[in-house]
Amino acid sequence: MMNVLLVDDEPWVLEGLRTMVNWGNFGFQVCAEAHSGIEALNIIQRLQPELVVTDIHMPALSGLELVEQSRKTMKRPPKFVILSGYDHFDYALTAMKHKVAEYLLKPIDEEEFETILERVGASIRAESAERLAERRMRSFFLNNLVNRLIQGERGEGLERQAAEAMNLKGDAELRCLLVETDIGSANLRERIQAYFPDVTDRSFQDSAGRVGVFVPTDECSSDRLEEIGLAMHRDLSGSLIRPVIIALSDPLRGMGSIRPLYLQSLEVSKSKRCQGKEGLFFYSWCKKTPDHRADADQKIKRLIDSVCAGHSGTIDCQVEELMASLASGLPDIELAKARIADLELTFCRRVAEMNGDPGAWMARIRERHGSLGEIKQYSALQSYVCGLCLKALADLSLLAKQNENNTIFHVIQFVDREFHTKLQLRDLSRQFHMNATYLGQLFKKTTGKPFNEYVNERRIEEAKKLLKRTQIKISEVALKVGYPKTDYFISKFKSHTGMLPSVYKHQWENRPAEE
Repeated sequence: MMNVLLVDDEPWVLEGLRTMVNWGNFGFQVCAEAHSGIEALNIIQRLQPELVVTDIHMPALSGLELVEQSRKTMKRPPKFVILSGYDHFDYALTAMKHKVAEYLLKPIDEEEFETILERVGASIRAESAERLAERRMRSFFLNNLVNRLIQGERGEGLERQAAEAMNLKGDAELRCLLVETDIGSANLRERIQAYFPDVTDRSFQDSAGRVGVFVPTDECSSDRLEEIGLAMHRDLSGSLIRPVIIALSDPLRGMGSIRPLYLQSLEVSKSKRCQGKEGLFFYSWCKKTPDHRADADQKIKRLIDSVCAGHSGTIDCQVEELMASLASGLPDIELAKARIADLELTFCRRVAEMNGDPGAWMARIRERHGSLGEIKQYSALQSYVCGLCLKALADLSLLAKQNENNTIFHVIQFVDREFHTKLQLRDLSRQFHMNATYLGQLFKKTTGKPFNEYVNERRIEEAKKLLKRTQIKISEVALKVGYPKTDYFISKFKSHTGMLPSVYKHQWENRPAEE
């Protein structure tokens, strides 16, 4: 629906405008009303309606002045329909100069007004379609330029075209943010660009379906880019089959750095995919010596185990040891903060697994301890990590108690853990002391799927991972995921994916090296 703002200093006129026609029949909805031109201008800038119906005579700011101010201050001003009680040619002439969509005399004729709405609505829709087509063409053109650059093509003309398409200076310092996940790439490009709403679209899709964006460092600081990356990961995670990997390159200068920036991010993405990891990763961190990474990983794992086990007495000591390890191995605190960002993601996943709200949980962390991106010293980072871990320990313990009587929660956890075994709903009903029919109904209500369908999907998803990442036979894959009969496994796999397991395996074995 298109939004319309009604403006008149007479309340009874506003009431008449609102009720005289069925706005929905013409694709409009009244989003707000204003009693003055100044109030209307503020609303227009805030809500950006597609149409404004305004009286011509109002105190402080007239209808024509409202049109003029909107055109001066907005990149894409709304359409205007001017209402006037004065049949003066000068008013109509001024309205024409301001490119007002329609000029209508009071008292308003209902049929004439509806004709105008139909005509203006069609014009707005046509212009929107034209802008969408232009945006898609520009996106296609930019994607072609960027892919030529990241594949190794060079030339001043090509780099100049790319700089103009991305509204960049030729010597701009850039970073590349690359996202790899299983969501549709077209939708992913739109979602990524939404994190940079006030700048030119600089996103692209590579030949393997990954989506990236080049970000100028003077428009987006390192801290801000880290916050965006973490928010992206939280938003894109959830029910996706494939882990979400977000890779950030080091900053490099000039359009000639497009390929090196992309290759840095690609190296990080491919490395983390091979390790079966997900999250936000920095190229600078991944290039550090493995000894320091292994030591920090070990200490972070012990810290997570202590938090999940509820051992509050060891937290302070373990955090101090972790900070000492990070400080000795990573003189740049930004790299240490990237490791702590991984710790945040781990706790967020645990909160979600316990039926908590990870977004709200992180909001409470920031309210109490501040933002990770704002930290500049290791002493402050240590205090933040200690507070993060103690809060996670307390809240996870509370969620565990809340879930103690939530039988279906434990049933789903059991199924997720034991899906490769022979699972029968009647056996689970006896094990968890529930009526089998009621358990089946509750299971479907909670998961959105019948019990057998849910189990089969868990098995098929595990089979897909094994087919992609291992060389074991299809018969062995079938056994590992819970299908004692290979033929039955093949039938279920084809029904779920639309292809045979052998075809799926062959498809992944023959992917290009870049993937």
